[in-house]
Amino acid sequence: MIRGMRGWWQRRTIQFRTSVVAAAVALIGLGVVAHAGAGIVSWLLIDSVDADLKRIAGGAADQVAAGTPIVGRPDVRVLEEGTGAPVDGLPSANLSEWQIVELSAGSGVLDFVAPAELHRWRGVPVTDPAGRHLLVAAEARLVGFADTAGRTGKLLSFGSVVAAALVGFATWLVVHRSLRPVDRIRSAAAGLPEGERLPVPEAADEIRALAEELNTMLARRDADTERLRRFTGDAAHELRNPVASIRAQAEVAVMHPDPDIAHETLQDIALEAQRLSTLVESLLALARAEREAEPTQPVDLAAAVREVAERLGNDVELDVPAEPVLVLAAPAEVTTVLENIIGNALRYTRTLVRVSVQAEPGMGVRVVVDDDGPGIPPEHRPRVFDRFYRVEPDRARATGGAGLGLALAAEAVRRRGGTVHAAESPVGGARIEVRWPAAP
Repeated sequence: MIRGMRGWWQRRTIQFRTSVVAAAVALIGLGVVAHAGAGIVSWLLIDSVDADLKRIAGGAADQVAAGTPIVGRPDVRVLEEGTGAPVDGLPSANLSEWQIVELSAGSGVLDFVAPAELHRWRGVPVTDPAGRHLLVAAEARLVGFADTAGRTGKLLSFGSVVAAALVGFATWLVVHRSLRPVDRIRSAAAGLPEGERLPVPEAADEIRALAEELNTMLARRDADTERLRRFTGDAAHELRNPVASIRAQAEVAVMHPDPDIAHETLQDIALEAQRLSTLVESLLALARAEREAEPTQPVDLAAAVREVAERLGNDVELDVPAEPVLVLAAPAEVTTVLENIIGNALRYTRTLVRVSVQAEPGMGVRVVVDDDGPGIPPEHRPRVFDRFYRVEPDRARATGGAGLGLALAAEAVRRRGGTVHAAESPVGGARIEVRWPAAP
């Protein structure tokens, strides 16, 4: 039952739930106020009667203390202080023992004479000239008190219900008006074309912040979509060439079963298959690099450079400090970046590649890779880190390049807050400079 009610409540609109909660809270609060208000009204009425009774009882007590009998005052009784027995010659006042004690203490008491008749008493203890301890009690009939108190409570309760209903209705209107921008955003989002953005409300409120965050998310989505579209097109184009080449060479081998031609054709197919395998591995590496990065940690860049240079061959000249040079990155990323930029330099150099590592206080750690190859023309340098971009496609294809190595390196470095750019080497070739943030 409770679970069903909870499910029903959660399926209601925000407007409905907010209005009901506001009305319920208002009803409870106003109900407490109405109950307290009825009590305050009753207390004020009794307090006003008590003031009159105290004045009357005080005047009568002065008369009794002076020995003057009280005559013709049915609203004033003279009783024995301990027992409440009348000493004024009138019938019993019908007051209980605890009421006599309260009156002797100066407090007022209520006496229900009949279901609809209520009397109020106030007493003043006094000693007459004969030395008797008496109690002078003044009485007032509270005409219409119960009816007045009951009507006051009912009116306040009815007013509480009406006020709570008004609060709920006002809340419904306010929430409905406040949610209009959300409806506009929802309607706009339903048919939002690519490149467009959601309308931003004028008010600087939470809905405006939500719309701005959604627009930021849409901008990232459009950028990711465009990047994926470009990547897919480039990948399809790059994969089509080796596949077409393998197919054409296989058809030649089938049409010309000469052993010499078949052997030469198989060698070409093996080269194209190797190129295709390299391209697929590069695509997978780039896809992995675009996923969530590994946690950063201090990595000894100097040791990583020495390890990669040793693995790639003897054509690498190092200018690396002997002491550790720490950067904030992931070890696998550092290795991938170094393998790609040094491997790219080895692919195009004529004699050797020079790699230097320099720690610059306040500016991070710089890795510079110089070669003496053909270099990178100035107009191509801003784009050599784009995917599938080649300065000279024929030369890159001859060396087995897929146009992804530098893009992969740049992606990894920039994700860690570093920079990478191309320039001219002092020996006439290309220079690739990578800067990583230094570890504390």
